[in-house]
Amino acid sequence: MGTALARAWLAAGHPVTVWNRTAARAEALAADGAKVAASAAEAVAANRLVVVCLLDDASVGEALDGTDLTGRDVVNLTTGTPADGRTRATWVQERGARFLDAGIMAVPPMIGNPESGGYVFYSGSSALFEEHRETLAVPGGTTYVGEDPGFAALHDIALLSGLDGLFSGVLHAFALLRREDIAPTEFAPLLIDWLVAMAPFASGVAEQLESGDYREGVVSNLAMMVAGNATMRRTAEEQGVSTELFTPIWRLMEQRLAEGHPDEGATGVVDLLVRRGAGQSV
Repeated sequence: MGTALARAWLAAGHPVTVWNRTAARAEALAADGAKVAASAAEAVAANRLVVVCLLDDASVGEALDGTDLTGRDVVNLTTGTPADGRTRATWVQERGARFLDAGIMAVPPMIGNPESGGYVFYSGSSALFEEHRETLAVPGGTTYVGEDPGFAALHDIALLSGLDGLFSGVLHAFALLRREDIAPTEFAPLLIDWLVAMAPFASGVAEQLESGDYREGVVSNLAMMVAGNATMRRTAEEQGVSTELFTPIWRLMEQRLAEGHPDEGATGVVDLLVRRGAGQSV
């Protein structure tokens, strides 16, 4: 990802100084016009805008430790947690620099390609973001989500969590068909169309969470969904497919129903997850 970012800025005509813990990777960018620094400190000293993209937050601390950040604008494009972003913001600010954390919603081939749809969440110093907005827009679209340095990572991980749920459903669906004379490539378009048609479910959940009325606009209520889950479970058993990807959500829905919410949709599961995460009795 770091190489893709550097190449995007180089292609746009920006002067770029690079450093990599694996020297050969930095040297490979010299042919594209990058200046190769011998150390992280030398790279930081080269320009006011300092972009960091490493393995994890710990590697960011190791790379920047001992460098002079005074007067620098540090943009951290390393994937981390909200707590990482907040802690790193304080760490950078204590060393005399402004800080912006980021969450990249793209893979390397999408970087620098305006048609790819890739973009980056940013949070932290709004002044820093506004000053460097055009430069930051070169690798991909920019979406600023607030002064709280943890918000970029939170948006990033929340979207990835939704994607993991999508992966679970897709994989389970294909597992059900695996032993049958049904071509996966013929089934895939049906699955895609169905998922697209159901995507507005997210808007419904959002509206219910904001209104506090979990019965608002419900088409399939929780009682109906729990009954349907039993059929899904039996079908999996008949097809010889494990239900381990779905058992947790089914149990949560059953618990919410048992608490007396048959006319709601599935939104109440959000509250169950928050309560359990906070260690409260359920």
